[in-house]
Amino acid sequence: MKNIALIGSTGSIGKQVIDVCERNKDKFNIVAMTAGSNADLFLKQINHIKPKLAVMQNEGKAKSITHLIAEGIRLECGEQALLEVASYYQADVVVVAITGFAGLSLTIEALKNGKQVALANKESLVVGGEIVMRLAKEKNIGIIPIDSEHSALWQALNYKTDAKYKRLIITASGGPFLNKTEKELESVTVNDALTHPTWDMGKKITIDSATLLNKGYEVIEAKWLYNAPIEKISTVIHPESIVHSLVEFDDNALMAQLSYPDMRLPISLALSYPERFDCGTKSLCLEDVGKLTFLPLERKKYKCYDLALTSIEKGGCYPAVLNGAGEVAVNAFIQGAIPFLKIGDVIEKVLQKFEFIKADSYSVLKTVDEKARKLAREFM
Repeated sequence: MKNIALIGSTGSIGKQVIDVCERNKDKFNIVAMTAGSNADLFLKQINHIKPKLAVMQNEGKAKSITHLIAEGIRLECGEQALLEVASYYQADVVVVAITGFAGLSLTIEALKNGKQVALANKESLVVGGEIVMRLAKEKNIGIIPIDSEHSALWQALNYKTDAKYKRLIITASGGPFLNKTEKELESVTVNDALTHPTWDMGKKITIDSATLLNKGYEVIEAKWLYNAPIEKISTVIHPESIVHSLVEFDDNALMAQLSYPDMRLPISLALSYPERFDCGTKSLCLEDVGKLTFLPLERKKYKCYDLALTSIEKGGCYPAVLNGAGEVAVNAFIQGAIPFLKIGDVIEKVLQKFEFIKADSYSVLKTVDEKARKLAREFM
């Protein structure tokens, strides 16, 4: 039986983590869990699962459900309580399933306390890759990726992040706007951008998929997870989302992981490794799929993707700037404050305002993140 601490239970990934655990109650036990502000869903979750510790980030929302929780559950709120979940004494695995910069401090806290991390928070590596990987090495802890693309690479590398390879090939669906011209993109709506052709994800990551910023993030993650020079990481558009990524070896052989797009598979593997359990995914029928399409991903065609690669090529604080500005711009688009194409424009303007700074501590990254967000709001 593995004890799980789940950070971000009410989001898309968090709900699927719960589903995987419910299907394998004799193997997984959620002992601590957190949510942001969705009190109604969180109350249902904790009264059903009955974790020993439940934490809401929003104090007001936490107070609204205090009198309704089942006996034996300790309900807390605030940042310090979140850190307690990340380092929870009974947890064997900490699943970091929240989005945004906020996930970085929790990933760091889990690693500092010697916890195995199952990572679904892209920003932990995009922003703090150097710090996170250094900590993981010091503690001799492997970080297990929950991203479908990085789980695929991990599997193709035989679960070894230090295995030899010639090239890592990350696939991209192309998002909902794959065949649209720039002129057509000027008038796309939030609903258009949230209608992903193959994946069902949270709002932020779905918009990032539409701009391909998400794919740039995954290149940065791959650099840190697999100690990969950028020139050894390729991307290719694969609209069917069946091949989740590939590894090319020195003999030019390619190894790939194939499945229908379903996040329960990488979630389940991250929790069950080195074993594999039934997680409710549908068996892949190649005859029904019929064909698999692969198209070049032209870097300069996708502004946000290009900016992401430029930021990691420049190094230092630039990926943190990219992420901070990106979070603000995407949220503004979702709120209807800026049009779709302005997301890339805001990120670009903010990046241009920064000089190189070494990103060698959390405090530096937090300062950079705050400044990037402030500048993004000013530009908008």
